[in-house]
Amino acid sequence: MRTAGKQRLLATTLATTMATSLVAGWGAGAHARPVLMEHASVIDGTGAAAQADTSLLIDNGRIMAVSPHIDAPRHARRLDMTGRTVLPALISDHSHVGQVSGTTNGAQNYTRANILAALRQYERYGVLTVTALGLNRSPLFDDLRREQHAGRNPGADLFGVDQGIGAPDGVPPQNRFHLAADEVFRPITPDEARAAVNRMADEGTDLIKLWVDDFRNGVPGAKPLPKMSPDIYRAAITQAHLRGKRVAAHIHDLSDARALVRAGVDILAHGVRDLPVDTTLIEDMEQRGTWYIATLDLDEANYIFAEHPEWLEDPFLSAGLDPALRAQFADPKWRAQVLAAPLTAASHAALAMNMRNLLTLYRAGIHVGFGTDSGAMPTRIPGFAEHRELYLSVAAGLTPLQAITLATGNAAALLHLPDRGTIAPGQRADLLVVQGRPDHDIGDINHIAQVWQRGVMTDGPLGHGG
Repeated sequence: MRTAGKQRLLATTLATTMATSLVAGWGAGAHARPVLMEHASVIDGTGAAAQADTSLLIDNGRIMAVSPHIDAPRHARRLDMTGRTVLPALISDHSHVGQVSGTTNGAQNYTRANILAALRQYERYGVLTVTALGLNRSPLFDDLRREQHAGRNPGADLFGVDQGIGAPDGVPPQNRFHLAADEVFRPITPDEARAAVNRMADEGTDLIKLWVDDFRNGVPGAKPLPKMSPDIYRAAITQAHLRGKRVAAHIHDLSDARALVRAGVDILAHGVRDLPVDTTLIEDMEQRGTWYIATLDLDEANYIFAEHPEWLEDPFLSAGLDPALRAQFADPKWRAQVLAAPLTAASHAALAMNMRNLLTLYRAGIHVGFGTDSGAMPTRIPGFAEHRELYLSVAAGLTPLQAITLATGNAAALLHLPDRGTIAPGQRADLLVVQGRPDHDIGDINHIAQVWQRGVMTDGPLGHGG
């Protein structure tokens, strides 16, 4: 599928009736004064070229008009956006919440306060929809999703998977990640796999998550963990589809990607990182409409902060750093240990392969979403990781506009959310305003001037820019 075909698919998906939207509430935006943004460069999230000197009218939490000239109500607040670009707020199709605090992982971090703090951090970086792809605990996760949909708390809107399904004694490793037993199902029979799917579906999960990986991560001589057997994941996929739920799979290797696509998985939630993708996988994904999320930042985050201690002087990173994490990054001993670790060399190789495969699949017309696995480990920093993912996507060979489209319109299409991800009349007014032209230089995406959620400008160190 070529670029025009991809844009037609995206436009068709996003044109779905607003009645199908998963979001019920509009929060404070429903009562805000109308706003007219004037003289902006507008990136609309469809892949189309930026519109110069364009105005947007926002009212009642939605975009009412997009045009060079708008006859706005007299009482509308007028904002001059000269020199700025307005684009849809970023959307993550693969993140996690409640897994980390400071430098620690563990079930003790799965608290309302910690999750809401992370969602607020995503908001400050202009990421206003987050998909927490597994390791969640009910009923807290289900309650928070409903509250964020209704706009009851500050921070990003929240979607995702409840617990997810892993292999017994396998991925995700319970001891290494300090997981509680109720954060992941580990069935040993197909019937138990079907029961786990039913449990999550009854809880209202948006998707079903599978982990199919031995967790060697490309490290030579690493001991593999038990991997989920085909009879388990086939039973889970079939049952999920019977319950009207799509399935996202954690993978690392090409062989697992091939097998899962043929078994009917809907989303590959990580990029293939061991070998180049081949024609067989591409043809199977194209035939089945399988989505792909590269999560380039996942491997980079394993080493990048040890390689670049000078980044600690960058306010854009500092705004997302817990004091304990900042102290760790500043510790020469920690940096030396990371740089000497076998995982660092493996992560460099995995990232290079992942970037190559992203470009191959994108050019082949495969449906590509956007995610980072942020929030799963302390170094995968909510919000900052998404901006690194954009940079890495461009480094892989995408244009800045193509990378932005992955994180906006494409990411919304993957989630079946037709009310966001694009700038058009009737769309939710979730907007990121940056200084400069990120469609020309992706680095400008970090120059955040404002973040608007449901038609209201947020505050905070990265989201309040007059």
